[in-house]
Amino acid sequence: MGLHRLDNARWGFASNCFVCEPTNAAGLRISFVHDDQAGVVLAQFSLGDAFSGAPSYVHGGVVLAVMDEAMAWAAIAIAHTWALTRQSTATFWHPVLVDQPHTVMARLVEKGGDGTLKLSASVSRGDVTSDWRTPGADRCAEANATFVALSAEAAAAAVGEAPGPGHSAYLRPGGSI
Repeated sequence: MGLHRLDNARWGFASNCFVCEPTNAAGLRISFVHDDQAGVVLAQFSLGDAFSGAPSYVHGGVVLAVMDEAMAWAAIAIAHTWALTRQSTATFWHPVLVDQPHTVMARLVEKGGDGTLKLSASVSRGDVTSDWRTPGADRCAEANATFVALSAEAAAAAVGEAPGPGHSAYLRPGGSI
């Protein structure tokens, strides 16, 4: 029980994810963990001016990508499902500041019988502390999304090969994607 590092290498195929892959030199290289006791996925990050919109603010599209990735990892770690975003909405309350620590946190809201997942994510200022579970005035952005579980065929198309036998539990038979 506790915190578990989430890693692309466990799947057995190459990844070049813009948000989370540590070997993607042009990417964000954000490392996510699963807190199985709290039922959330989270990561601490600080992004430099290469990812800015306004000179002191991280580009909103990059913030959306970070929240989307956190929700994708929540689909995997919490719902045990490989899934893609079908629809997403976001609200921004405060800018995400360049070169400042922030935390992204995602959780599963609902798992539908039709292979859909409702997830939410938020970005807050600061590092994770003992009270990170309590939303506060430092919340910068929040996203809510519907994800759709991948079928075996869609997973094979996404990664360029059929998923290994140990990964079938993460796929939806006859999935719509």
